[in-house]
Amino acid sequence: MRGSRWCCCCFGRGGGGAGRSGSVADDGLVWDVGLKAHASGEYSVAVAQANEALEDQAQVLVSPASTLVGVYDGHGGPDAARFVNARLFSLIQELASQSGGLSAQVIKRAFGATEEEFMGMVEKSWPSQPRLMSVGSCCLVGAIEDGTLHVANLGDSRAVLGRLASTAGKKRRARAVVAERLSRDHNVADEEVRREVAEAHPDDPHIVMSSHGVWRIKGIIQVSRSIGDAYLKRPDLCSPAVMQSLCPFPLRRPVMSAVPSVTSRRLRPGDQFIIFASDGLWEQLSDDAAVGIVSRSPRKGVAMRLVRAAQLEAARKKDMRYESIAAIEKGRRRRFHDDITVVVLFLDNRCEGTPRRPRGRPDQARAALIVLPAGQSVSDVDAHRKRARGVNFQRLFAP
Repeated sequence: MRGSRWCCCCFGRGGGGAGRSGSVADDGLVWDVGLKAHASGEYSVAVAQANEALEDQAQVLVSPASTLVGVYDGHGGPDAARFVNARLFSLIQELASQSGGLSAQVIKRAFGATEEEFMGMVEKSWPSQPRLMSVGSCCLVGAIEDGTLHVANLGDSRAVLGRLASTAGKKRRARAVVAERLSRDHNVADEEVRREVAEAHPDDPHIVMSSHGVWRIKGIIQVSRSIGDAYLKRPDLCSPAVMQSLCPFPLRRPVMSAVPSVTSRRLRPGDQFIIFASDGLWEQLSDDAAVGIVSRSPRKGVAMRLVRAAQLEAARKKDMRYESIAAIEKGRRRRFHDDITVVVLFLDNRCEGTPRRPRGRPDQARAALIVLPAGQSVSDVDAHRKRARGVNFQRLFAP
């Protein structure tokens, strides 16, 4: 990947830094990072925690020539999402350097290497930590280099593009921002995904089961692709007794995959922004609704506006006020909505061969990962400065 200097911001407990405390609801479970520069424009991040342990992780990696965005939605615990957050981007950089640049094949290989490393860790650790057998993570990555966008996905996090399109009006042609989905959901709620899974297991009539109106693989899990979930991919790793406790239905072969769907396209003049988000957002908002919010809103705080819109919709479904949900503690809040992570990436320099450098002096664009508890504000960063060894935290984390 071109560019020798990188700046990496990570978001999520146990895997990196947090931004300033939430501008919408200062309840300790909602926070955001204001506008930051990347190679082709600016980006904004927001997170809302609902689970007892935040299972979402996210990161944005910026160089003068390239941008990487990752959103990782864990299930069964935060371990797999944290592992992906720690390893995937390093593997993408390493493989891209060996291959002379980013490509769909490089990203697929990095996903495969991350899965292999995680499974190796599970194999070594499961006798003392058997719960790791059932931990997994959805994985969504966007990568931009030389005017080309790659989007890779496992699971049901989603990337949606907002682009300009002409619409016919009564008096003149208007330009509207419309939604274009860039990733494919791997969730058996989708009929096409159910058919894909069933065709891969013709000898198992119960491979996809419906319970209380919800489709699940073997009656257990909704997503068909992930990092981790070893018990559904490598049942040979654990004893029959442990396997029986995790999955009461016998497995003839692996029932999940870690092979991502990857799409690549050149960025175009009408491309305005991309929303990368965990399914906590998409369970509440449609693609069109989310794109409409971003296109009508000021950039500052736009990711937080999406988070709040999702929470407002969750409250509406329960016939509650937003303030009532904001008062509910983590863990119990999961009954109303999932963890929500949103990254909005604006595309100001969409087609230039040489994207602009991020703001600030070159010596400020050094990579740093500092672990801060979720919801901690910039004012709390001072206590960690000695560990930073010269990194400019005001540039990394300040609004």
